[in-house]
Amino acid sequence: MMLLPFQSILHFDSLNPSRSDPVPEFPYSFRRRRTRSPALTKAAFKRNVDYKNDKEKKPNICTADELHYVHVDKSEWKVALWRYLPSPQAPTRNHPLMLLSGVGTNAIAYDLSPESSFARFMCGQGYDTWILELRGAGLSTQGMDFGQYKDPLDSISQRKEFYGKGTDYKSFSETEKRYAFSSQITDLIEKLVNIIEEAERSSPVRSFDMQNSISTALKDMQKQLDLISKYDWDFDNYLEEDVPAAMEYIKDKSEPKDGKLLAIGHSMGGILLYAMLSRCGYEGKDSGLAAVTTLASSLDYMSSRSSLKLLLPLANPAQVLNVPVIPIGTLLAAAHPFAANPPYLLSWLSPQISAPDMLQPKLFEKLVTENFETVPAKLLLQLATAFEEGGLRDRSGTFFYKNHLSKSNVPVLAIAGDQDLICPPDAVYETVKLIREPLVTYKVFGGPGGPHFAHYDIVGAQRAVDLVYPCIIEFLNHHDAA
Repeated sequence: MMLLPFQSILHFDSLNPSRSDPVPEFPYSFRRRRTRSPALTKAAFKRNVDYKNDKEKKPNICTADELHYVHVDKSEWKVALWRYLPSPQAPTRNHPLMLLSGVGTNAIAYDLSPESSFARFMCGQGYDTWILELRGAGLSTQGMDFGQYKDPLDSISQRKEFYGKGTDYKSFSETEKRYAFSSQITDLIEKLVNIIEEAERSSPVRSFDMQNSISTALKDMQKQLDLISKYDWDFDNYLEEDVPAAMEYIKDKSEPKDGKLLAIGHSMGGILLYAMLSRCGYEGKDSGLAAVTTLASSLDYMSSRSSLKLLLPLANPAQVLNVPVIPIGTLLAAAHPFAANPPYLLSWLSPQISAPDMLQPKLFEKLVTENFETVPAKLLLQLATAFEEGGLRDRSGTFFYKNHLSKSNVPVLAIAGDQDLICPPDAVYETVKLIREPLVTYKVFGGPGGPHFAHYDIVGAQRAVDLVYPCIIEFLNHHDAA
């Protein structure tokens, strides 16, 4: 574990270590291995079963104590909330805890295994813990009634800007839309493989095998292209619609006395929390958050060494081809064998996710094959502004989220991993330095002697249980009692 030398913003004294509020051991139920169903395909558009707010009817893939659905205003979506009830042996807490995941991911990373489950650890400390699966992720799609779904091409005027001036999809029949989208996705995959080939400069035979593998994996997705036209949202839809709806629902069920929540966001989940603090600070509104923890998150990646810069060429083909979705989950699942097996054609993929020896091979495979989803290109194109001058912007391009973060009065714990290639410590610090000094706590986990932490290790690795999770609990406990 390592602290970066920015002493002016490191305030662990604010965690009040003299408090007599120990971090209890895991209850036995946390350590006990639960029976799990066989791995299921996690592509969002393959789930069309409607599960109600009934914990007895939740699917086996949901390892939470309860599964809830929340209708999102201004949309046809119902987002899923995985609820982990607080341990009766733990201290009573004043605030519920909301967990937000990264772009194109579901709840799996927060509950990857019984031994290292982030969500189970938090509820084991007494927090009523809720994981939000945003629209299109995980089980959220199961809350929709596809039979009554309106044509999304008619519902929002911005559709015409998204689908491009050159192609009038609104005039297409459903069959024509599916054919057009299929052709475009195929073209996009070819361009993606070309990008990978250029980076790897490896055997053309192995590259051909990889392209075939990806194409095979896309067959099932292309059979579901009737749902792809529904994938039309951006970052601001998450920020202005999904997250507020979930927060109101959680407050209604948990009934905190002050009407506030604690929140933790990983990757894009932390970006959402930063954006919420910035927007509320700018508008002079109460965010409804008692304290925030961000894990591997930043509003500005431009000056950092983020490996995501290598994938920015993907944004151009997506934009030029007017491709409506990027099948992240399908691509990663198809690419995994080439990263995990000789001759390691995609050897660079594994360290993007986890540092060496931090995740067992089976857990790594589960994370790669079950945690990632299909996302709209529209979402990725907005997130790509985080790599431009001024950092992440709203959909209008006029509001720079980092410019107003200093107006927030919410305490923040910002955590980075020393070997995080996606959001390295310098990217995390680029946002941390904007927060008023008394409110921010910044910590980097990992050091020269190890263990090392990559992007997903801080939420799912066994070593995080001993090093990262207690740090977060100390911060949460202090502000829960404040």
